Amino acid sequence: MTSKVIYSGELRTECEHVRSGNTFITDAPLDNNGKGEAFSPTDTVATALASCMLTVMGIKANGLEVDLTDSSAEITKHMASDPRRISKIEVKLNLPAHVSGKNRKILENTARTCPVLYSLHADIKKEIDFHWVL
Repeated sequence: MTSKVIYSGELRTECEHVRSGNTFITDAPLDNNGKGEAFSPTDTVATALASCMLTVMGIKANGLEVDLTDSSAEITKHMASDPRRISKIEVKLNLPAHVSGKNRKILENTARTCPVLYSLHADIKKEIDFHWVL
């Protein structure tokens, strides 16, 4: 088992990673009858994309002896209705300027092959921007 989710009531869940015991909560968003006091379930999907991209880039960077410490991502999720779903995810990755052109290409390709990106439905538009500015 990977995780457990408990419905706490009032449109909130508590999610637990079984192996580590780490937890987080989700709330329904304000525009869908919720409190909006935590990540919504769809927020976690959009955020997982950026987290996965940075993780696989970090794995590849280690092999290239490139330090990506303090890299970050800004995520914007767009919703559609009928049916309610994620329609677009924008990811802006902020990465260190010292990385060579060759390694930038390798790392960008690595990000574009992350498991979460491959797992998202083809109808979801994904806009990925790399900013080598840190």
